Amino acid sequence: ERILWQGAPRWTSLFRRAFHGRTIAIYFALLIGSRGVSVMLNGGGIVEALTAMSYLLPLAVAGLGLMALVAWLTARATWYTVTNRRVLMRAGVVLEITFNFPYSVVDSAGLRVHAEGTGDIPLRFTNDNSIAYSHLWPHVRPWRFRHTGPMLRSVEEPQKLATMLAQAIAQATGGVAVPVGSAEPSRQLPMSGVAAASQ
Repeated sequence: ERILWQGAPRWTSLFRRAFHGRTIAIYFALLIGSRGVSVMLNGGGIVEALTAMSYLLPLAVAGLGLMALVAWLTARATWYTVTNRRVLMRAGVVLEITFNFPYSVVDSAGLRVHAEGTGDIPLRFTNDNSIAYSHLWPHVRPWRFRHTGPMLRSVEEPQKLATMLAQAIAQATGGVAVPVGSAEPSRQLPMSGVAAASQ
């Protein structure tokens, strides 16, 4: 067995996407802004509005900071390994767990490229193979609770990795690797975009 690739998520991308950091930042901004508007509508001046808004700022900073810390710890504790026979995921900030996904249970691999250059590579299992969503999160295809599947999140050079993975699946299962077309940033490719298609 040969190791073809090893890597970890980029924590900033993980924070933004898996932990929805940008969405929560927008929520806090709206919350703080609405507080200031409320004060002014009730007869307060600019100074009073800014003072009222400043009371909520530490809460927003603390909340986002805590989430960023968890995302950083998650990325640091995660290690993806792709071999010519399987995909391995080591994850767990407190309790380390290693998931082993041999290509015999992997039907295909998808690809989604993000604007900052990272990407997600979800794996689709064959037949009824599955694993609990809570066990895999955040390394899981989002919002797929019934047919869950692991996902290599926020990895560097995702197109190169997806092509390598498709070829490894094909060689291990006797299929044909479907080539990956060039993907623009933020463009989502279908699950069949990178696959090991059985002959």
